[in-house]
Amino acid sequence: MKVEKATFAGGCFWCMVKPFDEQPGIEKVISGYIGGTKENPTYEEVCSGTTGHTEAVQITFNPEVFPYERLLDVYWQQIDPTDANGQFFDRGVSYKPAIYYHDENQRQTALKSKKQLQESGRFQKPIVVEIIPATTFYPAEDYHQHYYKKNALHYNAYNEGSGRASFIRKHWSDIYEK
Repeated sequence: MKVEKATFAGGCFWCMVKPFDEQPGIEKVISGYIGGTKENPTYEEVCSGTTGHTEAVQITFNPEVFPYERLLDVYWQQIDPTDANGQFFDRGVSYKPAIYYHDENQRQTALKSKKQLQESGRFQKPIVVEIIPATTFYPAEDYHQHYYKKNALHYNAYNEGSGRASFIRKHWSDIYEK
């Protein structure tokens, strides 16, 4: 079986795992940090904004079952693609949205997907998500992995309280109500 990796930043990584984890062809989803200067940063260091890392998820997937294009569709439906300075009430570089590509095909596919979303008219403001080369990905501490399963009540309260869930319902109800 052929597997590939995809890496997406979309604010708090807790909220980015579940939508991918539930798809066929997804082998694993890991919460972690990417894009910074410090090796093996801790959660506290990343949150301090001093390392330059962004919270992200790295997805190992079977492209024959769940192609990269579909991963991008799921990604866009989890974030506010018009906000480059964080996501919902999480602000700063560690929460900025970005697509980290692993090869030229992913880069081209992500650029095409971003252009299609911009042209769709779904959002009034420009789509500002960066598409940048993947760098070293550092897995987050164990207590962050699959947080939605380990701490369902806190996860659900956070997902609603941050404004993410209502934003998704508002902008993607045509997809999720089918």
